[in-house]
Amino acid sequence: MYLQLEKQVAFHKTMGDPTRIKIISLLSAGSLHAGAIAGKLGLTAPTISHHLNKLKECNLVFSRRDKNTIYYFLNKKVISHHASVLEDFTNEEGGKVEMSDKIMKEKQKVMNNFIEKNGRFKSIPAQQKKKLFLLEHMVEGLKVGVKYSEKEINEYIKQFHDDFATLRREFIIHHFMFRENGIYEVNPREMWNSTPLYKES
Repeated sequence: MYLQLEKQVAFHKTMGDPTRIKIISLLSAGSLHAGAIAGKLGLTAPTISHHLNKLKECNLVFSRRDKNTIYYFLNKKVISHHASVLEDFTNEEGGKVEMSDKIMKEKQKVMNNFIEKNGRFKSIPAQQKKKLFLLEHMVEGLKVGVKYSEKEINEYIKQFHDDFATLRREFIIHHFMFRENGIYEVNPREMWNSTPLYKES
C-alpha cells in the first residue's frame, strides 16, 4: 500500500506541470518527435527534452527510434493504471492486501517447485500462469532502459534454461520485452502482459 502511495505521489508531482500536461495532451493524439512538440508549444528543444525525460521517469511516455528520428508515445496503460490505483485508495484495502499475499504465496510455491537451488529451471511449466511467474522472475533481473543484443539475451536466459529461443520468444509474446532490429528492451512493468497473471485462474 505504501509503495503504491509513493508511486502515486511521484506520478502526480510529475503531472503537476502545465508543460507536461500539454505534452501529454499532444501525445494522446499520436506519436511526435521532440522537435514537433517544441514547435507546437513554442518552446526550445532542450526544454522539451527535459520534460520528456521527467515523463519517461514515471513511464508516462516511451520512445522508439525510426532511422535517425526518435518518436515519443503516450503510455496510456500507465495513466489508466494510476487512475485505477487512485480509485482503489478510496475503497477498503483489506481485500486487495489479502489477494496480494495470496498471489505472492502462489508465486513462491511455483518458484520452489520449478527452480533448483542453483537458480536454473527444472522445466518450463505447461500451465501459462506458472510460466508467467517464471518469466517475470527472469525479467526482473534485467534493467529498464538498457538495450540488449539478441546474443546478450540468449546468454542471460541460458543461466536459467537451455531453451533460450522459446523463452526469448515468450518475453516478446507476453510484452515483457520489446524487440526492434535485433535489439531488446525491457518494457515498463505496467505493460508486462496485460496478463492474467494476477487474476484468479
